[in-house]
Amino acid sequence: MKRKVLGVLNGAVAAASYGTNPLFALPLYSAGVGVNSVLFYRYAFAVLIYGIWLKFVKKTSLHLSKQEILPLLMLALFFSLSSLTLFDAFRYIEAGIACTILFIYPVLVAIIMALFFKEKLTKTVIFSILLTSAGIALLYRGKPGVSLNLYGVIIVFASALLYALYIVGVKNIKAVKHINRAKLSFYVMLFGLFVYIVNLKFCTQLQIMDKPWQWLCVLALSLFPTIISLETINVSIKLIGSTTTAILGALEPLTAIFFGVLLFNEHLTLRIVCGVILILSGVFLVVLRDKIKKFVNKN
Repeated sequence: MKRKVLGVLNGAVAAASYGTNPLFALPLYSAGVGVNSVLFYRYAFAVLIYGIWLKFVKKTSLHLSKQEILPLLMLALFFSLSSLTLFDAFRYIEAGIACTILFIYPVLVAIIMALFFKEKLTKTVIFSILLTSAGIALLYRGKPGVSLNLYGVIIVFASALLYALYIVGVKNIKAVKHINRAKLSFYVMLFGLFVYIVNLKFCTQLQIMDKPWQWLCVLALSLFPTIISLETINVSIKLIGSTTTAILGALEPLTAIFFGVLLFNEHLTLRIVCGVILILSGVFLVVLRDKIKKFVNKN
């Protein structure tokens, strides 16, 4: 029982901590700091702190073989561009809604696995796709009488797809299957950092922050939705498995919506609540599809 409780607690912390992305990113945007600069600082601080933690506290070997470098670069590109598109979306649509739409990634994983890895696309998955589509349609008119920015919706979809590709890659690329999860996370962040270095013209366009609270926001971005989220989700998967951990991921968009409404004057309407429920219901169907199948077969 203690093992299960500890796993659930870690899974909840992982999801809730990742949902704090807009809490620390939106104030930086308001101060005029660009998306690429925010993410450069986030990844750079995370790589530095996480690298020191792995090397000197956890005593984790960071050695890579030649065969591992290219797959890790590809995974890092997926992960980093997923962050970039999500953070860019915060400028166009409310953060809580953006994070809710992002949570369709388990459904996209199921579709990719069906199309390219011959996993059967079951009736449950199809129904979940219909539910999430209906939920997003409701979110598309979140504010009374105002539609969501179409570009913002599209780039959140892109973010979800990129994250889904990252997950599929981690599960199916032979060269990275055996890599320690912590080391994998470190190199994904390290190689992902190069996306922002290039976007910032090799840091010649990097914005320098001159206020202490801005650096605190960057530090918080590096710690809570990055390092703490990665560490706790690894523990959760080990203790209670990936399915239960994925279910706990529902706290991610709910956390974003909570902070959006509480601190950033975002709107919480009945339409948004219904949209969130439909999207999360669709995702739960996907992550629980094996247990649902067993239950149906027993009865």
